[in-house]
Amino acid sequence: MPISEHCTELVKRFEGFRQQLYTCIGGYRTIGYGHKLSLHENFQQISQEEGLELLHKDLEISSRSVLRNTTCCLSQYQLDALSSFVFNVGPAAFQRSTLRQKINYQELDKVECEMLKWVYVKAFKVPGLVLRRKAEIELFYRC
Repeated sequence: MPISEHCTELVKRFEGFRQQLYTCIGGYRTIGYGHKLSLHENFQQISQEEGLELLHKDLEISSRSVLRNTTCCLSQYQLDALSSFVFNVGPAAFQRSTLRQKINYQELDKVECEMLKWVYVKAFKVPGLVLRRKAEIELFYRC
């Protein structure tokens, strides 16, 4: 099941677009819509179209991670919300998370509490992450 525009638009809203290479709050070299550069990438500047291409590839990786690491059936909204979350925190963090465990144990009522734990960068609570998590939670529970 591919992600929908709900996911893409949510990520675009919270990441914003940056044409020039920058260092994100987590300390990663980043460009476009929150694309973390790998060691072999050396972008200095990209167009919005290139940024969208990178975003779609990154979200595909995120959604595959969600599907690979969850054992229950997810709705489109749940996949979109979790793909946005994984895009932000990374596949490895999601794989190790209690959030993933709660989902796999069908304890979906605990998703909100678990997601709201992921609002810190280097021990500091980031207001933008609080807003992002609330938007992801709202999307996750949408019928």
